[in-house]
This record gives sequence, C-alpha cells and structure tokens, in this order.
Amino acid sequence: PMSVRIKVTVGVVALALFGGILFLTLQQGRHRYEVCMTFDGRSHCATAAGRTPPEAIQAAQSIACTLLTSGRDANMACSQQPPASVRELR
Repeated sequence: PMSVRIKVTVGVVALALFGGILFLTLQQGRHRYEVCMTFDGRSHCATAAGRTPPEAIQAAQSIACTLLTSGRDANMACSQQPPASVRELR
C-alpha cells in the first residue's frame, strides 16, 4: 500500500500540473483572430489564439496556408503574402 506521504505528494504534483496547464491555456487565448488567405485562386479562413495579436495572426495565417497548399514551397509562398482579411474575435 502507498503511504500517506506519497499520496499527498502525488496529489500536490497533479494539482500543480493541472493549475499550470489551466494558466497557460488562459494566457494563450487572450487574443483571438480570424485570418483569411487567398492563394492560387483559392481562399480559406482560419482562427487562432495567442498571447499577443501578432502571435495569434501569424498562427491563423499559418493554419490557413497549410490548408490551402500542398507542399513546403507553396506553403512558404502563401505565408509570405499579406492576409486577404484579419478580424479580431471577441
């Protein structure tokens, strides 16, 4: 059987991990943006969250380009273009 000390230690560590994950999740979601990209005659919009507006916009742009393209070169070309639209989500 596990001793009480080990059970308490495991419980404290689990609680700390849960609290850390919750804190990071809330911090990352502070800014949410929808970014629409157009590439090679096709368009796609994606949503992402980040700690800062540029971080959220870049993440959404990357997601949209990944879904619009096939292959690394096309993805890089798409990512270097300005977004067709950027909209902050509340």
